[in-house]
Amino acid sequence: MKAFLLFRDRDFDPNQTIPWSEETLTPDLGLDTLFGAMANRDPFLLSIAKGVVLSRLDNDLDTILYRQKILKDCLRNPAVVRELYRLAVEGVECERKGTWVFFSKYPAGILSRAIELLNHLIEVLKKLRTVAQHHAVSFESEGFRTLFAMLEAELSDEYFATIRAHLKELKFRAGVLISAQLGEGNKGETYVLRQPLTKQHWLLTWIQHFFGIREPGYTFVLDPRDENGAKALSELNERGLNLVANALGQSTDHILNFFRMLKSELAFYGGCLNLQEQLAKKGEPICIPEPALASERKHSFRGLYDICLSLHLRQRVVGNDVDADEKNVVIITGANQGGKSTFLRSIGLAQLMMQAGMFVAAESFSANISRSLFTHYKREEDATMKSGKFDEELKRMSEIAGRLTADSMLLFNESFAATNEREGSEIARQIVSALLEKGFKVFFVTHQYTFASGLHAQRLKNTLFLRAERESDGTRTFKLVVAEPLQTSYGEDLYNQIFGETAAVSA
Repeated sequence: MKAFLLFRDRDFDPNQTIPWSEETLTPDLGLDTLFGAMANRDPFLLSIAKGVVLSRLDNDLDTILYRQKILKDCLRNPAVVRELYRLAVEGVECERKGTWVFFSKYPAGILSRAIELLNHLIEVLKKLRTVAQHHAVSFESEGFRTLFAMLEAELSDEYFATIRAHLKELKFRAGVLISAQLGEGNKGETYVLRQPLTKQHWLLTWIQHFFGIREPGYTFVLDPRDENGAKALSELNERGLNLVANALGQSTDHILNFFRMLKSELAFYGGCLNLQEQLAKKGEPICIPEPALASERKHSFRGLYDICLSLHLRQRVVGNDVDADEKNVVIITGANQGGKSTFLRSIGLAQLMMQAGMFVAAESFSANISRSLFTHYKREEDATMKSGKFDEELKRMSEIAGRLTADSMLLFNESFAATNEREGSEIARQIVSALLEKGFKVFFVTHQYTFASGLHAQRLKNTLFLRAERESDGTRTFKLVVAEPLQTSYGEDLYNQIFGETAAVSA
């Protein structure tokens, strides 16, 4: 039994290695806010959200589309999905029920544990099948249809009746029937647990005993004080039970593993539902993105906004419209506090969410898959004074360069600004030119006019220039428009905003 709700042909590995870039992606993109909204204070949902979203960005197009169809089913049937998750949790928690776990190191204890556990699991499996029978018609995705078809086919009434009958027999109320052979030195070997005697056989035996008819055979009765004999008989009993106890134990573990995997994979979609509900309360739009092959250069969207910023604010967040198809480099300039960094975060968040199979915080979104995602943001001064800010920036860039793979995406936020304008611009130009030559996708927020204007002067077809919009009175619209770089970032607007009233009072 398999869930197959995250991958078409394999299970999700909750213990997979998180990529190296996670240490910078989480603070730079504000991922803790995203994961917290998905988890809704549930530690297990939090761990699964991190594991899926931050897994290696090598999911192929087919896997993303497979998850998207499942997500659409979840959004249409949230109550059913939550009930399936509740049953998966109930199935996993069956293992904690009962007191038999303390005696599970002996065959008889293992058998007793497995019987009691399997009885609990059967009840949950019945509930799971009932949900599948009642709601299968409401689901259209391959993932859910396969899951429901499996539950219907494998969990039939005959299946449950057979299990009940076997469990009843395995309680051995009429005793344990074991056969063995004499081996070397008259030691017992080839112990086999035999089918218990049927009611007809017991009736025949009673009739024969009543009429004094006995088949040839040998019996013996232990003396109540024969401790060694009782111990030897107990060991024989354990040998006979060993194989069936292990087999039944493996069967219960198989069912438990199914519930564990079902819980893990449904937890991801439960996190998506939690996130969608919070956005819906604010009237924020979401969309199912259109992913493209990694070899293509697609990046166009309408109303894209920073989902983490939205989760922090009561009001809706301003979205942006951009068409960057066939572009490898997007340079973002403009007024301070104009929404450039927020826009950059929205790009990174949308990419991660799309490649995890989630919806995206936009009215529409289309982009090609990236094999890896890196951020290079400016940092505060090194408190240990081991190196300057500029040295630290170059070191981080070197580490990223050593881990770049084909079709990677890089997000730069005011990088290489810790030195003078001329030196910083030249380093930025050389790095971006090298990345452009290798076909990587780059989004670069910068205030370095020498760098931005120099690149703009080349008139490269695969480079797009965006500028944070500013109205004539200094008001920021938080919209980005296609425009060439300007030599000013309008820092005086911020000065007047911060010190204007104070200066007026002092005067």
